[in-house]
Amino acid sequence: MADPADLAWAFGYGSLMWNPGFAHDAFATARLEGWHRALCVYSWHYRGTHEAPGLVLGLAEGGECIGRAIGVPRQREAAMLAYLDEREQTNYVYERLRLPVTLAGGGVVDAWAYVARTDHPQYAGDLPEDEVVRHVLQGVGVGGPCADYVRNTVAHLREIGIGDQRLEAIVRRLDAVAPLSPPVPPADGSTPSRSAPPAGA
Repeated sequence: MADPADLAWAFGYGSLMWNPGFAHDAFATARLEGWHRALCVYSWHYRGTHEAPGLVLGLAEGGECIGRAIGVPRQREAAMLAYLDEREQTNYVYERLRLPVTLAGGGVVDAWAYVARTDHPQYAGDLPEDEVVRHVLQGVGVGGPCADYVRNTVAHLREIGIGDQRLEAIVRRLDAVAPLSPPVPPADGSTPSRSAPPAGA
């Protein structure tokens, strides 16, 4: 890996960790202090509606978040940010901030991260767990059920060895009240998938 000081960094806490979507020179587990991963953003379109919103991930203040830092040469920083802004800023519910993250291999780098804007009408904040579960169960949008989004997120986090107790607790609640039914096999005999990969930073 190149010297971390020579790279421009982005911090992923959602789908960027397993689907960054751009070429990178470094990819490392990292810890962001002062912020935590949370289902703190109302989804009015992709995983819900205005009448029955779902919830999607954001970074909320407090605690810490284990994610992944993605590094690119500094001359590609502008291109990386243009791509990420187009991907994440469809409704400007996030603010892009440069925050210090600690790399698993040692060292601290400044990384761009998308945090939830508390002044945005879609900001839900840290809802009580019962409210989170209710919104996740009710939310269905153009991207499918919100419950699929949450389950897929936790499945990907498990695959890459990152635990998230809050999301794990939500999935346990979902499994207790709404077990995931087997997908219907496609007519062509191919292997079905439950849903598209979750979106979000």
